[in-house]
Amino acid sequence: MRSFLEFIRQNWPELLTLTREHIFLVLISTGAAIAVGVPVGILLTRYDRLQTPVLGIANIMQTVPSLALFGLLIPIPFIGGIGARTAIIALALYALLPVIRNTVTGILGIDPKIREAAVAMGMTNSQRLKMVEMPLAMPVILTGIRVAVVISVGVATVAAAVGAGGLGTYIFRGLRQNDNNLLIAGALASALLALLFDFALGQFEKSFEIGKRAAAPRRRIVAAGIGVVLAAVIAVGFIPGLGTEAADANGPKIIVGSKDFTESVILAEILAQTLEKEGITVERQFELGGDLTHKALLSHQIDVYPEYTGTAYTSILKHPPITDPQAVYDQTKSEYAAKFDLVLSPQLGFSNDFAILVRGDVARNNGLKTISDAVPFAKDWQAGFGQDFMSRADGYAGFVKAYGFNFSKQPREMDLALTYRALQAGEVDIIAGNSTDGLIKALDLFQLEDDKHYFPPYQAVFVARHDAKPLLATAFERLRNAISTDEMRRLNYEVDGKKRSPRDVAAEWIRNNGAYPVKVGLKYE
Repeated sequence: MRSFLEFIRQNWPELLTLTREHIFLVLISTGAAIAVGVPVGILLTRYDRLQTPVLGIANIMQTVPSLALFGLLIPIPFIGGIGARTAIIALALYALLPVIRNTVTGILGIDPKIREAAVAMGMTNSQRLKMVEMPLAMPVILTGIRVAVVISVGVATVAAAVGAGGLGTYIFRGLRQNDNNLLIAGALASALLALLFDFALGQFEKSFEIGKRAAAPRRRIVAAGIGVVLAAVIAVGFIPGLGTEAADANGPKIIVGSKDFTESVILAEILAQTLEKEGITVERQFELGGDLTHKALLSHQIDVYPEYTGTAYTSILKHPPITDPQAVYDQTKSEYAAKFDLVLSPQLGFSNDFAILVRGDVARNNGLKTISDAVPFAKDWQAGFGQDFMSRADGYAGFVKAYGFNFSKQPREMDLALTYRALQAGEVDIIAGNSTDGLIKALDLFQLEDDKHYFPPYQAVFVARHDAKPLLATAFERLRNAISTDEMRRLNYEVDGKKRSPRDVAAEWIRNNGAYPVKVGLKYE
């Protein structure tokens, strides 16, 4: 408990920034859902034949997994891309169903005799809607909005995977770094937001209860209070540079991206700070999930990101794995230029290969050193692998065949970050991690030697758009062969093991390597 409170004390500015981003995503997306959903719901009460197809489509949208929906939206022009825009559209689609359904239910649930009385009084259709149906249906509509907001608060955590920020950033980072403080902070703040929104909207809903004469002044007070809060939050969200270092609007600019694991963020941060020392303005789009970095590069959402030659060669170019590091680099560089108009930087000096890991005590007690040593034990082991490893050409299927593994149980497929936690907890006995991962040391894991040389080389490089190459050329040369495998593992441990920020670790590495002075605040030392 003390460590968590200390974590909050040290990181509350970032936590407040992420909370602000989360609230902004929820308010804008839910507002869009209300603006579309309420009129559509009203329309459905006038045209019964449209109810089944429209509500059916809205139901389907809620069944699509959130991360899959984010991924599907990214390539769509003017709608997709990385960042808040894609997240807002996806969240609005999720919020549509309760808004539309409750609008229909609220209006159709009005006593027909009341509707008949309004017609008998000579009211037009629009007058009936405005003066009778909407006021009576409002409590039910507000219930739908209340449900939509709470759903959006939860789903918005996934938006961090597409670079939209929010409290999901802490949750994903906590899983990746095996840091419970990050997990608790992100999950607790998200839960508190959901409770606060639910309470506020519940009070607002009560102000519309029929037959309470005191409702009118109460409604005005609640509405005014919510309006002030929303206006303040939105205003804060749009204050330029709040919580971040002001960027120079003039001069060249590079957007640096990263994947959603520690090493990628550190490498991206090293490149970003190197560019900033050269006077280039840098925008960071870090911690993008899945293959979003490659998609973002092709769609001009980012200019450069860290990659590995083996990943590019097998996963992007779809070639069967080979073991010659130079051949992999040369062919990947050539085909990236021809197929995607992308350039590869010089190699950074280290390789982040697949690491077959077991618990340290298991390796010591059984004398395990190589992957082949582990084969006889596998019949009693539970394997756990990330989705990427299970689906890749250089992954599970070829690995099991090459070494002759015979797992008696189906491997558990899970997020890569969770495999480390599962191995440490004894839920699984063998995983495929990354050879430079700082968690190997932090969790006392042991890497088995790939004695049959199954895995292809994964030399670290940067991939960039061709038109960004002139701005990146100097930094690429400075980072050529600049980081060894042992050094990269140490940098990862500084973040994953010692819980330091990637920005600080990158700055320290640049300072120690003497390439540039280190930037502190807005001054250089």
